[in-house]
Amino acid sequence: MMEFLQPATWSDALAMKAAHPDATPIAGGTDVMVEINLDHRRPASIIDLTRIRELGEWGTEDGHLRIGAGVTYTRLIDELGDRLPGLAIASRTVGSPQIRNRGTVGGNLGTASPAGDAHPPLLAVDAVVELASTSGTRRVPVREFFTGPKRNAMRTDELISAFLVEPAPGPQQFSKVGTRNAMVIAVCSFALALDPARRRVGTGIGSAGPTPLRATEAEQFIEGVLDEENLWDRRTDVSESAVTRFGELVALAAKPIDDVRGTAAYRRHALSVLARRCFTWAWAAA
Repeated sequence: MMEFLQPATWSDALAMKAAHPDATPIAGGTDVMVEINLDHRRPASIIDLTRIRELGEWGTEDGHLRIGAGVTYTRLIDELGDRLPGLAIASRTVGSPQIRNRGTVGGNLGTASPAGDAHPPLLAVDAVVELASTSGTRRVPVREFFTGPKRNAMRTDELISAFLVEPAPGPQQFSKVGTRNAMVIAVCSFALALDPARRRVGTGIGSAGPTPLRATEAEQFIEGVLDEENLWDRRTDVSESAVTRFGELVALAAKPIDDVRGTAAYRRHALSVLARRCFTWAWAAA
């Protein structure tokens, strides 16, 4: 028998998680319910977080946006799409309208799937995950949050309360390859964020490694090209050879496997194409 816990307040939820460390939190249920329905897992207890008002709220804090773990993909697109364009583009690729109306970035982070659509854009912008328990709150950079396939840095007594991200200081892009156009798990995905003021390029790779990944060498390479040729100020085209090399370095940063959705070789090839496209689109916008 499965125990169903339904806290009405955040403090109740944290107390329940402390008392039931094995309990699975559920918000939109778009991941957890699928696994239960397919008999892939049967948690002893579930904590339903849908009644907790704070999780559905967002606001600003020290120049960053603090977005509650229960804010849905639909609301991210509608209310924050202008400030978080990369995450909004990724959110539009998530499932169907019904899934976007229920699913949350907090749930995506909790599942920690390497294929989570929200993860590459969060990595590209150095987002921070806020974790809470009865003993207090801590914040973990998203690049340290994913520890393995479907594993993350949360302790058993913690819940995800929010994530923090800076409003986009420049153009952002996201692209993914799937076995069809919509309502599909990514074969691979790629996110890019340009920060002209800091002269930084951020990347995120999805579905091509045991965890979502950054392509740090690719970032450093293209930042070097933009600096050397003073392109941040001139805003002229980046050479085709530099963009091609950027794509190659992104592909090299991946750690793909062969599975039912695609081969490792295909994923590497696709990532180099996605990286070139995303950079070209973002640079044109800059």
